[in-house]
Amino acid sequence: MKIPTIGIDLAKSVFAIHGVNTHGKAALKKQIKRHQMLTFFANLEPCLIGIEACASAHYWARKLSALGHTVKLLAPQFVRPYVRTNKNDAADAEALCEAVARPTMRFVPGKTAESQALLAVHRARQGFVKARTA
Repeated sequence: MKIPTIGIDLAKSVFAIHGVNTHGKAALKKQIKRHQMLTFFANLEPCLIGIEACASAHYWARKLSALGHTVKLLAPQFVRPYVRTNKNDAADAEALCEAVARPTMRFVPGKTAESQALLAVHRARQGFVKARTA
């Protein structure tokens, strides 16, 4: 079965995955552990993946892009209107899957490992400056 669009809600240890087929029907609803993520997506055909933008999302976007998938990061405030029920991991994954397929959706550009490291250094320095002036 072809799954062209997938939404992933990232968490600490268990990720919620929601995929739809070409007709827009739910074809994949699954929770997988962090260590199973790469092997699961390595066995899938290349597809469009939507992930909510956060620090770890950039890491996963790089890893999944290396496997041949098209990964798009969405800002959390743009995903929130697509959540139909109470906020939980499965509902967020479904909302991400729906939002990433919208033609007018705005996406967050992915960061390289070097740019993330540089931002971490700047944030650490800003914390030191704040502590010194306190």
